[in-house]
Amino acid sequence: MQRSVITLNHLKVPYTIEYIDLSNKPDWFLDISPLGKVPVVQVNDGISIFESAVINEFVSEINPPVLHPADPVDKARNRAWIEYGSGLLGTNYQMRNAKTEEDFLALKAKLVDQLKKVEEQIGDGPFFNGEEFSLIDSSYTPVFMQIDLISQKVDLDVYAETPKVGRWAEMMLSLPEVKTSVVEDFADLFYTSMGKSGGYLAQFVN
Repeated sequence: MQRSVITLNHLKVPYTIEYIDLSNKPDWFLDISPLGKVPVVQVNDGISIFESAVINEFVSEINPPVLHPADPVDKARNRAWIEYGSGLLGTNYQMRNAKTEEDFLALKAKLVDQLKKVEEQIGDGPFFNGEEFSLIDSSYTPVFMQIDLISQKVDLDVYAETPKVGRWAEMMLSLPEVKTSVVEDFADLFYTSMGKSGGYLAQFVN
């Protein structure tokens, strides 16, 4: 969901958020979310749009400027790397919930390898495509924020071999639209979740 909130904030589009307990989904939510997942956006006559990348494209298209490159090849390349970024979110989730130090280190190595592939795609910055903010920037930022929070508790150092990604992450986390994309107590909630997981990292937050 954060990816979509960042995009909405950047475009200064008014919105409201209804938070739900995913472990106890209310009936009204299941009625509007075809897959029972968040985020989901309702538009027009109750039409539901789901999946962050799709929501972002929709929001961008109806609130110009469109936050995708104009060139069809560049646009397709961005879409492909946005999809790749979803895999980083999955790896990061597995890493922070790893049960043993061995599993944690293996997943950290996997995350670094994934970041190396992204490193090869970034230009001179400050954003992924250069001077202009685009949807690929908002799509990777939740990974950057979670890495930053974990790094405050344990020596993660995943950017040692990916300095361009590290600079990109630092810049994105400094933006007002990113700082206001999560609830005020997000860090506390994040660490509480890590602690409850009972995994290797729980010892650093309990």
